[in-house]
Amino acid sequence: MARLNSNYFKLKAGYLFPEIGRRVKAFTDANPADAARMIRCGIGDVTEPLPAAVRAAMHAAVDEMGARESFRGYGPEQGYEFLRRAIAENDYRARGIEVADDEIFVSDGSKCDCGNILDIFGHDNRIAVMDPVYPVYVDTNVMAGHTGAGDEAGLYDGLVYLPCTAENGFVATVPHERADIIYLCYPNNPTGATATRAQLAAWVDYALANDAVILFDAAYEAYIGDPEIPHSIYEIPGARKCAVEFRSFSKNGGFTGVRCAFTVVPKDLVCADASGEYRPLHPLWNRRFSTKFNGVGYVTQRAAEALYSPGGKSEVAALIGHYMGNAAILLEAVRACGLAVYGGTNAPYIWVRGPQGLTSWEIFDKVLTGANVVVTPGSGFGPAGEGYFRISSFNTRENALEVSARLRALAW
Repeated sequence: MARLNSNYFKLKAGYLFPEIGRRVKAFTDANPADAARMIRCGIGDVTEPLPAAVRAAMHAAVDEMGARESFRGYGPEQGYEFLRRAIAENDYRARGIEVADDEIFVSDGSKCDCGNILDIFGHDNRIAVMDPVYPVYVDTNVMAGHTGAGDEAGLYDGLVYLPCTAENGFVATVPHERADIIYLCYPNNPTGATATRAQLAAWVDYALANDAVILFDAAYEAYIGDPEIPHSIYEIPGARKCAVEFRSFSKNGGFTGVRCAFTVVPKDLVCADASGEYRPLHPLWNRRFSTKFNGVGYVTQRAAEALYSPGGKSEVAALIGHYMGNAAILLEAVRACGLAVYGGTNAPYIWVRGPQGLTSWEIFDKVLTGANVVVTPGSGFGPAGEGYFRISSFNTRENALEVSARLRALAW
């Protein structure tokens, strides 16, 4: 008899964003006149066209694929050398950070990598996650059997939860208890918080002292405008010995529909095997890639390479300026409503404390029905997110201005 993976039955309700979609569909089906007015500020999907440099590179690559002499079939699973070199040179070595070309692994998304990385870790690790947290970190560990059952609040046995609150600036502090694998995300999704150099250094010191590994999600690093805020965990001395970094082209280059990202696994990073012998992670992740992945398409990788061209860099800066301009508009609107608001300055997300006495899903319904705007309920990111909601600045300028007006007009 075929057996199911029973860990899936531990998952609480549906994944956050499909649940939002279900509720929005139910509302618009019941209120068809409001469907045309609906503005979505929930899921962090981009709206602006791909940069011209990217489109030109894709056209050229497609033409290459149309000639037998330049046609490309299977490429290297880890990524073409031209893209790995461009990433390592521009994102790291140009900033004085030591990263070799072959420590870059090109993939179809950092969300995928955050889950797939669990393949190379054992089942007896103690996992630490921030609360509130990007749901993928928790759910993939539940699916992999790394947790016990979840309670009514959505907390799972076996996980170490790191509270991120207004009091600590939504930056997790190192725990007194042991953790073997630690998920950190800065700039943070969902709170929009950033971590200082000193705060990240404290985590690197903890990881080195406890033989732990930091899984550092830096998908939004391009939105950092403050020169004092680190863009990479590898700016911290010692991080190469304890951290894996995930990055994506989705939010800086508009690649949500193109799909390209990368993970950095330093060769210095080692972990203990079942016998206690220390072994490097790099060859294990390389083997995982070679076995389970056939690589990102050639056309897509040429498109990603174009983001590092002079024209591509200029257009990426314009995209980021556009979305951060939206964030400024939305921040001002929420403040005018008298609500406590966080994020939105070095990150594209705005984290809002809703009116006292309302749950996150009640706030979601209030904004949906009263303003025809879709936001993300904070409780979907964990128990510490209860009472909050997230607004995404990924939208057109016209929509950002309209949402601003609707939020100001809403009876809070």
